[in-house]
Amino acid sequence: MRILPNTHRPPTAQVSVVVIGHNDAAHVTDAVRSALAQGPAVREVVAVDDCSADRSAALLDALARDEPRVRVVRRAVNSGGCGSPRNDGIDAATAPYVMFLDSDDVLPPGAVDALLAAALDAGAPVGAGRCVRRELPSGRDIPWQPGLYARPAVVARPARRPRLVHDTLCVNKLYSTGFLREHGIRFPEGPFRYEDFVFTARVLAAGPRIALVPDTVYVWHVRRDADRLSISLDRSGVDNWRARTEAVGAAHEILLGAGEKRLARAVRAKFLDHELRMYTRELAQRGPAYRSEWWRLTRAFLGSFDATDFGPAPAPGRVIARVVLAADEPRDLPRLTELAARPARLRPPYARAADGTPVWSADLPQVDLDHLLERPVRVLPVAVDAELRPRRGTSCLRLRLHELYGRLGEAGPRAVTAEFTERASGRRGPRRTSPFAPGPDPDTWSAEIEVDLAALGAGTWDLRCRLGFHDGTGRDTTAHAVAGPGLLRRSAVPSARHGLLLIQPYATHSGSLAVRIASGWRGTTAVLRRRLARLLHCCTTRRCGRRRRAAPRAHREGTPP
Repeated sequence: MRILPNTHRPPTAQVSVVVIGHNDAAHVTDAVRSALAQGPAVREVVAVDDCSADRSAALLDALARDEPRVRVVRRAVNSGGCGSPRNDGIDAATAPYVMFLDSDDVLPPGAVDALLAAALDAGAPVGAGRCVRRELPSGRDIPWQPGLYARPAVVARPARRPRLVHDTLCVNKLYSTGFLREHGIRFPEGPFRYEDFVFTARVLAAGPRIALVPDTVYVWHVRRDADRLSISLDRSGVDNWRARTEAVGAAHEILLGAGEKRLARAVRAKFLDHELRMYTRELAQRGPAYRSEWWRLTRAFLGSFDATDFGPAPAPGRVIARVVLAADEPRDLPRLTELAARPARLRPPYARAADGTPVWSADLPQVDLDHLLERPVRVLPVAVDAELRPRRGTSCLRLRLHELYGRLGEAGPRAVTAEFTERASGRRGPRRTSPFAPGPDPDTWSAEIEVDLAALGAGTWDLRCRLGFHDGTGRDTTAHAVAGPGLLRRSAVPSARHGLLLIQPYATHSGSLAVRIASGWRGTTAVLRRRLARLLHCCTTRRCGRRRRAAPRAHREGTPP
């Protein structure tokens, strides 16, 4: 890699921006206008309407009448996915370079110029930049793969930077149109989910020079409160997991077939550390049928891995995979869920084999945990239990740290610092520190911290802990939310500052302690109103579900996705 000088001034009319959409009249105009606002570097905006039934087509036609750079391509039949309309855009593009934009996202100012200048400067057929996930309605921006885009750089060949396989997005990149056509690089056609995985693998398999820039070049809007979640957000059905493993498998085979063994291995390591952990965290929220089928699919997929595929992956993903492979049926889901958390937490019991080796459990001794005896304390999957007891004035946060095969006793637990962070804004509350004392159970240490929930104010707050040890080491972690009588329930607490606080400690999908706070009478009334709305929505959904189940099968399956 070398540092980009980034001195080239982009020429005009060099880029085609392909905007795809289906039934997204609420957002498609903003997407097209954000592409036009990039300036003279954009020769055309190719808007591909995937057979929309709403006002999308009319809106695009109106834009085309007012702006000669807008060209509308209308599909006669809905494709069921994102790949086919993007391929239509590649075919229709007339500029030397092409970019992709989804109808519900936007390009920030200067995105095209930054990518085009970098690509031209480096003589690279691919330019890539920073994408941010913008959580709506809060507006909080979360960088996507920030480590890749910390500074300007040129990667001579993708194999020299295997981390590139982690950025599976196609939308934060600019491609030479000739490069895509020369190598026959296209998206999977039809209703193929996670088409980006396959397209990105085909790009990397061609071995292009890639220019990286730290500029934000794409804003990915994440609308979790939308009536219909996007493919990547809607993971409630096991078909989503099946599609994900198929896409990962296809990417691996593409890279392996191109002789890019290092990149192919990186794809599987990413699967263990990202996909497997993400879906494992959600297993506790699924029903028995989902879990059973998920387990079967995962065992089958992991069965194609060899020993070299497991080595590069971080330990939590490797251990989860080995437990799944070792057991015929779903088991130990609470422990697996917390091991999948970030950072990982390994909860008791802590079993040993006959020779003293740490193992997952007495009946799965083949899943050894001997790496825990060697890893530094600062990365160990320590387990901390947390109880939050709201009360008037300062609330009580009780923490209990579990021994981990003697490693923590060697380091000597000294103190714990607790801090709550507001999820939507990232705002941090006051830090509070308390010394550890011997716990009520053997091999545990405990601490109590007073927390002023009124000072935090309204919002959803996640607990983070910093563990300090007498040997000078430390460990940042989250804490397991303990359930029990009087815990994890909503309570109304008088407050001198707000009049009233409505407090709800709860366990996240990964089992971590978090707390929702509504302040004042207006805030508590809004919470109760939303709760009533959710109950009504659930009742309506169940009634609609019964009507759909009673409807003819062909009618249900005939609705475009």
